[in-house]
Amino acid sequence: MTETVTTAPDATVLLVDDNAQNLKVLYETLKDRGYRLLIANDGEKAMTLAQRHLPEVILLDIMMPDIDGYEVCSRLKADPATADSAIVFLSALDDVDSKVKGFSLGGADYIAKPFQAQEVIARVRTHARVVRLERQLQARNRQLENDQSRILNAISEGIYGLDSSGTIVFANPEAALITRCPIDDLIGRNFFRLHFDVSGPSTQDDMSPMLPVEATCSQGIAEHQRDVAMLRQDGSSFPAEYRATPKLENDDLRGAVVVFRDITSELANEQALNNARELVQEQRDQLAHASRMSTMGEMAAGFAHEVNQPLTAITNYARVALRMLTEEPLDRELIRQTLTKIEAQSHRASEVIRRIRRFVKKPAAGKEVLSLKSLLEETRQFAEVDVRSNEGDIRIHVDDNVPSVLADPVQVQQVALNLIRNALESTRSAGRDAPVRVNAELRDAGCVLVSVTDEGEGLPDDAEERLFLPFYTTKEEGMGIGLALCRSLIQAQGGDIGFERPEEGGARFFFTLPVASAS
Repeated sequence: MTETVTTAPDATVLLVDDNAQNLKVLYETLKDRGYRLLIANDGEKAMTLAQRHLPEVILLDIMMPDIDGYEVCSRLKADPATADSAIVFLSALDDVDSKVKGFSLGGADYIAKPFQAQEVIARVRTHARVVRLERQLQARNRQLENDQSRILNAISEGIYGLDSSGTIVFANPEAALITRCPIDDLIGRNFFRLHFDVSGPSTQDDMSPMLPVEATCSQGIAEHQRDVAMLRQDGSSFPAEYRATPKLENDDLRGAVVVFRDITSELANEQALNNARELVQEQRDQLAHASRMSTMGEMAAGFAHEVNQPLTAITNYARVALRMLTEEPLDRELIRQTLTKIEAQSHRASEVIRRIRRFVKKPAAGKEVLSLKSLLEETRQFAEVDVRSNEGDIRIHVDDNVPSVLADPVQVQQVALNLIRNALESTRSAGRDAPVRVNAELRDAGCVLVSVTDEGEGLPDDAEERLFLPFYTTKEEGMGIGLALCRSLIQAQGGDIGFERPEEGGARFFFTLPVASAS
């Protein structure tokens, strides 16, 4: 999987992932966008393709066998030929440490799995444009002086050439268009006074924070900032993204080259994308709530039986107490014991109702620090109805070193209950009486793995491709929503879900949850 799959006279994008499905999704997302797309399914092939084709953007999976994404990034950044490629990491690891590690190795951006198509398109477009521009600027420095204007004038971003004090010595037409100021009026103006309404860079005695581009002009430090408010000549402002690179002559700092653009429309599109994400999350929550209500409907008869038992006991004990009140002498101790039993049975009925109400309610906003041992035990109590109807059993084991997790308790319980109910049904269908085993273990420093194992009928041959797809089901009366919803809910917690085929038969489903921060 190293061949070029499409060719276009635009940016080259290298897609790297050891998961063929992920590669397919990325390809379908970016095809017909004017990119030359390359594909690699491991680190070695990715480095070979990058050195051969010098792509502008590399979408790089982190978790790969042999050579992971971090190592690939480190090697590419160490090679001058590929050092300027924008590496965008792809991973389900959404914690801060993973992101910081990627950025420290030279990564330009980070996209969390599962991918959002619009986000991938927007980020690739932005990084491809920036990298191509940077390469054009490097080429410009190697060309003759009379070629500079022709190249810079063709670029769609605003470009300034500044001296070490911030005076504008060059401006291209796009800079004039963005700032609404003629080129002749821009030349000779102070960049800091024009765009930030200050006289110039801060002095060593000045305790105020450094201005945008100041570190590049005074110290030769390259800068890249986004959503910076810049002023126009008429006093209006606009949000800008800029890159500033030092201008060197024989290793002497002579100022900076600033590439900037107005990102007003881009920010509006990002806000619309965020609104769409919020809508998707709201619809996911509504679907999850509807699924919980459906589950309660399926279990209603069993819960009615659970509530009816303590109510019947309360009625019988009350009759006994009334009868004892008519007897002489009055046995107060026996009456106290009978009333105590009535109280205990009422608590038993109340607990059943409490579990039902907790399960069907819509989850509160945000996640909580949870004890998996308590959550799984409460889930087992919920599943007692299915245990009796399927003549099965549930065994729960939580390792002693399993820490608390950060997740939505209702949604995690919904996933666990769904997997346990499926396991109980499969075990009964196979004519087995082995218990369903629910285990929780610390997988690594960042996540806990919960598994549900049965010795039932097992999984169909096409399970890998279809099991978590919506509307796929192996049950005669199933709708095929349960496992698809489980995957959506677990991914919303920052975890993952999957399955295995144990050697002894049956099936093992598992999901991961992020460990709660110690702070």
